[in-house]
Amino acid sequence: MSIAQTIKHKTQEFKGRITERIGRTTRNRRLQREGRTDRALGSLKQAGDKAKDAFRR
Repeated sequence: MSIAQTIKHKTQEFKGRITERIGRTTRNRRLQREGRTDRALGSLKQAGDKAKDAFRR
């Protein structure tokens, strides 16, 4: 995959971690949920990128 997409997916995962942490600190369940969702999506996209790279080689 391209470097831009890799950075984008890692950024999404990092943003999810930050959002989840803020939600935990403020006891805001909506933010916690959003953070978990962003983190999970970022991780899944990274795994998909790795799988695509593995089949290309």
